[in-house]
Amino acid sequence: MNITLEPGRLGGNISAIPSKSHIHRLLISAALSGEETRVICPASSEDIDATAWCLQALCADITYDGETFRVKPEKPNARPVLDCGESGSTYRFLFPVACALGADASFLLKGRLPQRPMEPLFEALEAHGAVITGKGSSEVRVSGQLQSGLFTIPGDISSQFISGLLFALPLLGGDSEIRITGKIESKKYIDITLEALKQFGISARIKENRIFVPGGQRYRSPGTIRGEGDWSNAAFWCCAALTSGKPVRISGLSPDSPQGDKEILRICEEMGAGVRWDEGELLITPGNLRGIDVTVMDVPDLVPAIAAAACAAEGTTRILGAGRLRIKESDRLESVARVLQELGADVEEGEDSLTIRGGRPLKGGTVDSWGDHRIAMMAAITTPLCTAPVTIRNAEAVNKSYPGFFEDLNKLTID
Repeated sequence: MNITLEPGRLGGNISAIPSKSHIHRLLISAALSGEETRVICPASSEDIDATAWCLQALCADITYDGETFRVKPEKPNARPVLDCGESGSTYRFLFPVACALGADASFLLKGRLPQRPMEPLFEALEAHGAVITGKGSSEVRVSGQLQSGLFTIPGDISSQFISGLLFALPLLGGDSEIRITGKIESKKYIDITLEALKQFGISARIKENRIFVPGGQRYRSPGTIRGEGDWSNAAFWCCAALTSGKPVRISGLSPDSPQGDKEILRICEEMGAGVRWDEGELLITPGNLRGIDVTVMDVPDLVPAIAAAACAAEGTTRILGAGRLRIKESDRLESVARVLQELGADVEEGEDSLTIRGGRPLKGGTVDSWGDHRIAMMAAITTPLCTAPVTIRNAEAVNKSYPGFFEDLNKLTID
């Protein structure tokens, strides 16, 4: 699907969609509970659907009516086939869970997912009873019964390894410890997991780089639970205010959320935008924007939105510590740089950085999404900076996290 967007200023009111990071975690916890749970989620996506389908195959009956997931736990399937699509969260969260349930499971992977790092998690699971075949292929199989104990995991590759273990280890008979080596990046995602587990009655204790997880715990359903608004995708609306020069008001977000991507507020403020909460809604007002240095090791998903905003800012913006972007749905350092360059921006790609010299109009033109939802959204919010229309090829990539993105974009187009 190709979409052409005319240059125009964006502003107005928008509602945040549910956080797929949070919904993944609620669905998994609900499927491992002893009773039915209603997870309120007014909008789904390909990644959320992948987790629901895989849990349906593994251990639950799940239905969705467009507003609420009804999750009824069932006896685990001994030989499930879990189609993860391109969802890294689904794959990394449910792989340890399948091991804990003793399933002989097949994981089907699409796109770049087979190439994304898994070996540290595989090694930790194999050291505790898992038997894994097909590594690096489009179908990975695991069998054996996971045993409790000490699990050593690096903290600088993916926090999803740690979250996956946190879902699985409470199901085992004995106590376990997760020992994290090196710097813990994207720690806020681990906090989201711990908060979701707490809501389902699961306890874990953190001390520095160690997490202690008692065994023999039971997930307990809260009955009905609502997913938080999504800070990761709302970041594009925050930055749309900067690229267009018009205020944007966003409802449905929590200032107290553990989601790390609410860091976008500090970044917008540092660039010169106004940020305030007004009757429970977030209001972003553009100002005299300036380039900044920003380190993104803990918030890598914000980079495409920040990069678009940087094109509107006078001076130079340097995005640092972004090496992990090379193993996303696309090589996001390359795809961000190439797409913005094709639109007329002055962008330099480094080994783990981007340098953007902004403050001038872009020319517009035709770009590709690279099959990456966040690249398609980035291209869309640069349109107000362009002197000619922007055509995005393969724009359906947004379905991975935000199927209604372009409909919501139209709500903000005011002149």
